[in-house]
Amino acid sequence: MRIQYEGLALPVSKRFIDALIKAIEPHREPLAEFVCVNFRDPKYSAEDGGYHPVEILLTGTSGRYDICYITDFCYAGIGDCAELVKSLDFEFIAGTFQDMTGYYPIETAREIYPMWEDNFLTYWLDMGVFEVEVS
Repeated sequence: MRIQYEGLALPVSKRFIDALIKAIEPHREPLAEFVCVNFRDPKYSAEDGGYHPVEILLTGTSGRYDICYITDFCYAGIGDCAELVKSLDFEFIAGTFQDMTGYYPIETAREIYPMWEDNFLTYWLDMGVFEVEVS
């Protein structure tokens, strides 16, 4: 399996891609057109906080995939009115970046993306807080 990461609008690291491939390969259908990977902290809640859920969608054929989007979710609201919303959304195919304040060209995220990725990899690989589901 190969995930295209060179030449993207954001500096996606080889470490990120290698970890993603390692997580996906045991679960991926060989001819899957789409691969969706969900990362969940089972302890995350609106009341207690925790590590934000993340969803990554890949699209491709014949073993080569492109990153469609990486979305980091968080709870907005209080108690029973809390709902999961997009906290950060890196839309590689659409060329947009979304945060809680609005939509921007993806290049706007050049500084925040590496910080997000580094934190995410620390939570996932070093701390093991996420349950990973591949579909």
